[in-house]
Amino acid sequence: MLKTHTCGELRVKHVGQEVTLAGWVNRRRDHGKLIFIDIRDRDGITQIVCNPEASMEAYEVASKVRSEYVLRVKGKVRRRPEGSDNPNLPTGKIEVVADSIEILNRSETPPFRIDREEEVDESLRFKYRYLDLRRRRMQRNIILRHKVVKFIRDWLDERGFIEIETPILIKSTPEGARDYVVPSRVHPGKFYALPQSPQQLKQLLMVAGFEKYFQIARCFRDEDLRADRQPEHTQLDIEMAFVKQDDVLNVIEELFTELVPAVTPQKRVISPFPRLTYQEALSRYGTDKPDLRYGMELFDISDIVANSDFEAFSKSVAEGGQVKGICAPGCGSFSSGQIEELKELAKSKGAKGMVTIALREGRVKSLLSKFLSEGELVAIVERMEANPGDLICIVADKPKAVAGALDALRREIARRLGLADPDLLAFTWVVDFPLFKWDEDAGRWEAEHHPFTMPKEEHIPLLETDPGSVLANCYDLVCNGYELASGSIRIHRPELQQKVFEILGYTPEDVRARFGHLLEAFKYGAPPHGGIAPGIDRLVMLLADEPNIREVIAFPKTQQAADLTFGSPSPISEEQLKELHIKLALEEG
Repeated sequence: MLKTHTCGELRVKHVGQEVTLAGWVNRRRDHGKLIFIDIRDRDGITQIVCNPEASMEAYEVASKVRSEYVLRVKGKVRRRPEGSDNPNLPTGKIEVVADSIEILNRSETPPFRIDREEEVDESLRFKYRYLDLRRRRMQRNIILRHKVVKFIRDWLDERGFIEIETPILIKSTPEGARDYVVPSRVHPGKFYALPQSPQQLKQLLMVAGFEKYFQIARCFRDEDLRADRQPEHTQLDIEMAFVKQDDVLNVIEELFTELVPAVTPQKRVISPFPRLTYQEALSRYGTDKPDLRYGMELFDISDIVANSDFEAFSKSVAEGGQVKGICAPGCGSFSSGQIEELKELAKSKGAKGMVTIALREGRVKSLLSKFLSEGELVAIVERMEANPGDLICIVADKPKAVAGALDALRREIARRLGLADPDLLAFTWVVDFPLFKWDEDAGRWEAEHHPFTMPKEEHIPLLETDPGSVLANCYDLVCNGYELASGSIRIHRPELQQKVFEILGYTPEDVRARFGHLLEAFKYGAPPHGGIAPGIDRLVMLLADEPNIREVIAFPKTQQAADLTFGSPSPISEEQLKELHIKLALEEG
């Protein structure tokens, strides 16, 4: 190699050694008689000293270099002069006195600083992502991702799992989001789809007898983007045969409990992971992905205010709605402006409004005092477990609007109060999801998870009489307010799978066209099986304390699903379109 050591490797024990380093100029400082160059590679930074008395040749070259030039430096390691140590660098007790410097390549002035962390417009970062990736924060994130994936692979291998790659070009099947489709040149008018997940493929591998499969799988979904979502993402795909729900949960819980301290020793994990039913999560937190690092649970006060004189409350209860609230600790002194901001947040999540009760200096401050009796107010305060100095936020509406508004309020208040410990990973399992959900617009049942999810055995008879009451052998792993993984025990009996397809409204022709291969496979001795798919991007995002998954993906897309480095998506030539038997008919506007 062009170097004997990395730029983060040298220590006091190397003093006196002749070394060769290669890397980028992180900083250059000209002090007249001496020139200092901080040379950087993936491993770290070493200070180079260019002294004309030691080497005029090296000094002259150093006078020409600029930031991000690529250099090769030969010299001798020495102890830094007393008082000049840099405690912020692992190499901060030594420096290399240059004998020779070779410029391997020059660099234009970068569009943003590489040597320091500062705010840079995201579009500029993504256009020059190869420069952005030189920055220490980004290199740290990508290396962390590597360590996470390596740990997972080694851990699963030691426990008998087999890594198997599955196709990227497959058939379009319903998975809950729009497919990315790929036209076929050799089959005119026909298309492949990029997999939203390897769902049916891993089930076929269970039929094939592999029993324990995993894959670091690339998945593609054409859906609207947000902070924790990209058009293409990576997941740990796991499937196991001859298992029940607890078997799958125990494997993942053990994996994550060992993974976190191995790759991020500063992080803490609550173990064993608590379990919440889907209904319990909605009732207590207003969401099926609650952040359990803090309290502020939701309290239902519908029974207290059902017959009150405050019409917004009594009417909501009479019409089948709810009146629920949260108690924000120590927020009773919030200003009217701060409370107004919270009200606007509640409205933005679908609620008609929000009312508050502030407990200040031994008295209650609230417009509800005009409408509720003292007994009703006292009962609300007691139900909410509120203390002097607290603020009670109440929403009355349909259950879905109440849950959405209070979930948002709970998260925002926790953010303002700093209640969420960034070094705590509060994993929790959410179980017992409904098997189906009713689509009002389409007037039919849809799968809550996906159509291959096994109903609870005792609920199978309800498929004939009450599909909406059927619970699924389905589970989500939630961490710090994010859905980190989703999985289920799968249907392995063809007649039961047929029944679920029937409830979902698929015609026999649809079933044969879309799922015939799977049902055919089930006729040849499919074992009971189940699996789960934790998201690698979201996991690394949480471990790296990043606000979105774009910061832990080497070459992400923007929120408009654009790749600014390559300028994609982009038009293709008329010749390519002709080869694919495609004509474009773009709508104006």
